[in-house]
Formats: sequence, C-alpha cells, structure tokens
Amino acid sequence: MPNKTIYVSDDDLPLLQRAQELTGSNLSAAIITGLRRLVEVEEAKQAGFDEITVKVGVGKTSIKRFLGVALGEWSSSSNEGQETYSLFRTSGGRFAVHHARSELHTPVGPNAERSKRWSSGWRGWIGDWSPDQAWMRTPAQATFSVVDTVEGLESLLPAELYAIAVQTIHDEPVVEDLDI
Repeated sequence: MPNKTIYVSDDDLPLLQRAQELTGSNLSAAIITGLRRLVEVEEAKQAGFDEITVKVGVGKTSIKRFLGVALGEWSSSSNEGQETYSLFRTSGGRFAVHHARSELHTPVGPNAERSKRWSSGWRGWIGDWSPDQAWMRTPAQATFSVVDTVEGLESLLPAELYAIAVQTIHDEPVVEDLDI
C-alpha cells in the first residue's frame, strides 16, 4: 500500500485526534471515512441533489440526513394544529416522505364540544372564560418513510399531493446535452 504524507497544522491536531476517537480506528481510516462522505455529497450536488435533514419522532426527535431533491409539499392547518407532508426523490432513485404534525391541544371532558365551539371563528378572539375546562396536549410528531416505487407513495400522501407527484415524476423532462 502506498504511503502518502499529509501535513497538518498544529491548530488542526485536536480535530484529527477527535476524528480518530469517533471512528475508533487509526488516523488513515478516519481520513478515508471523511473523504468518502465528502466525495458522495459533492458528486450528488453536481448531479442536482441537495443534502436534506429532517427531524423524526415524538418529543425528543432524531435527525435523518440524506441526499435528494424536493418534489412537492402539502400543508394543512386547522384549529387543532398543522400538518405537512414533504416528498423527495433520493439520490438512490427512491422516494422519501416526511410527515410532520404540530403539537395538538384538544378539549376533553364533559364540556369538550362547548370548548371546541369557543376556540374557533369570532369566539376564538373572545375565548371561553368558564372555569370548567379540560385540555389534552399531544406532542408534535414526525415520521419518515422511504419507498421504491411511485405506487408505494399512494398510502403515504394526501390525494392532492399524490396526484401532482405522479404527474411530476412521469413528466420529468429528459436532459439534452448541448455541444454549443
């Protein structure tokens, strides 16, 4: 195996040591791991993909990161909260759906219907001042799904977004390379 010499400034030595600790291996393996990631991201960017990061879970979320391109988004809001569906094509040719729902505040108990009426329209500006109210809070949550085919998206997306997605995916323009 050929040897290569890499010159590192004294200021960057802690970074190299931390990279070696995180990869649990020798310095060469840490450098190669970083270079592989750099090449993967830069080649995907040259092909028109972006690095996309989404939060997934309930309460304390995890972060998912992938290379892809946005194909569409659908949002809806009501008195109870907001939800958003985001559709992506991944650099691997698959489809990813991120579904996020905001925190919900739902009236409960024997006076729930009255509280719902008083939380919408002009009554929402005045408010329900009665002392006998009960509310339930459901934390925000988000899911992330990946499918191989367009047909696999139908059960994951609202009908409006699915119809646009099918049309967009099937009508995608062919790239014409010009020698001009």
